[in-house]
Amino acid sequence: MPKYVAIREIVEDKVPVGALELAGWIRTHRQSKRVSFIELSDGTSVSNLQLVVDPQLPGYADVAPKLATGTSIKVSGELVVSPAKGQKYEFQVKALELLGEADPESYPLQKKGHTLEFLRENLHLRPRTATMGAVLRVRSAAAFAVHRYFTERGFYYLNTPIIGTSDCEGAGEMFRVSTFDPENPPRVNGKIDFSQDFFKEPASLTVSGQLEGEICAMGLSKIYTFGPTFRAENSNTTRHLAEFWMIEPEMAFYELADNIDLAQDFVQDVMRQVLKSSASELEFLASQEWVEPGHLENLHKVSESTFSCMDYTDAIKVLESSGKTFEYPVSWGIDLQSEHERFLTDEYVKGPVTVVNYPKDIKAFYMRLNEDGKTVRAMDVLVPRLGEIIGGSQREERYDVLLEKIRAMGLDEQSYWWYLELRKFGTVPHAGFGLGFERLLMYMTGMQNIRDVMPFPRFPGFAKF
Repeated sequence: MPKYVAIREIVEDKVPVGALELAGWIRTHRQSKRVSFIELSDGTSVSNLQLVVDPQLPGYADVAPKLATGTSIKVSGELVVSPAKGQKYEFQVKALELLGEADPESYPLQKKGHTLEFLRENLHLRPRTATMGAVLRVRSAAAFAVHRYFTERGFYYLNTPIIGTSDCEGAGEMFRVSTFDPENPPRVNGKIDFSQDFFKEPASLTVSGQLEGEICAMGLSKIYTFGPTFRAENSNTTRHLAEFWMIEPEMAFYELADNIDLAQDFVQDVMRQVLKSSASELEFLASQEWVEPGHLENLHKVSESTFSCMDYTDAIKVLESSGKTFEYPVSWGIDLQSEHERFLTDEYVKGPVTVVNYPKDIKAFYMRLNEDGKTVRAMDVLVPRLGEIIGGSQREERYDVLLEKIRAMGLDEQSYWWYLELRKFGTVPHAGFGLGFERLLMYMTGMQNIRDVMPFPRFPGFAKF
């Protein structure tokens, strides 16, 4: 197989000047009688490499009319220090071969800038753009940082089921999985007979790997999952997808304070790793018009800040006495909205803060009930300019209390028989949290729409590619 040098290696001074082979896609091609210039991109860097071509190069005159934006080529020649200002190196072409043409009349991505909306209509081509290329490289670096963080701290990586038969969140917004003919499913007494289906009972795509993660934490002590999750929520906002990736650690023998410490350290460590490994990508993205001013400065500040901690009840008091008129009125018992969270981080604390001990009625059944009988040991990690970035809790480890909560919420007790049995056989205090990977990527890249940090987004009315 051919071994082409990556442009990123050249930009980062990892390749000495001299003879090399390159391959990539043409961004621009400028011709003159004495010399021609090609801007080449191979998707490995925000920077292109300038190729210098002598018009007398054998075969060049024949292919020159075809060297349009989007065309793929391979070249051999010599990397040299550039005499021109604004670039460190250039590449003097000795041989050029056209690999694949891109008709300028039909190729959608031309030299002009394109809107993000236009690029979403061309998902099959947008990875070639500077913006999406940078986003995808940041995504890769962040995924590596996640695995590195947990591996270095003794966690075991688990793959939890994508198809399941219980609803972790209890919201019912799930995609059903079935082999039945949708036009004529088998029925008994007017109801669909799932005993004849593939799994012999109703099954759905997972909304979370948490419950299965707890099973494994009860045997391995510390585990984490990192995989796709699905929500059949008919929402077309800039922050919702039908398919997204979740990072969910679960830890035996952890209580709420331990969980808070881990969550804060985790998000800061991942941010620091990506700020270092993807500095050029983040700098490029921060220069785009849709990114808030001071974006990079904010990321660095959050990655090094000390997180404050605030009780939910105290947070409500702060909001009520703020003198601000919120779109969603504030009172004890509400679920905090983004505007409330951003006031706490951006105006009150002026930094990241973790809010704890939420009312039990607005949180999931598995969260540990506090002694007051009104609140649970839940936590939300909030960061400036965004609000919630991590949600988690200490899990309810007491069998009787958990059973009562399942019944009170009207959930199918039998569906959680195995979850309850974990509390009967060697139960221990345990905790965990979840972080939506795309939410983290939006925060780090400055992208304003979650569809722009997912290579192939799924949302209501769209599941192409």
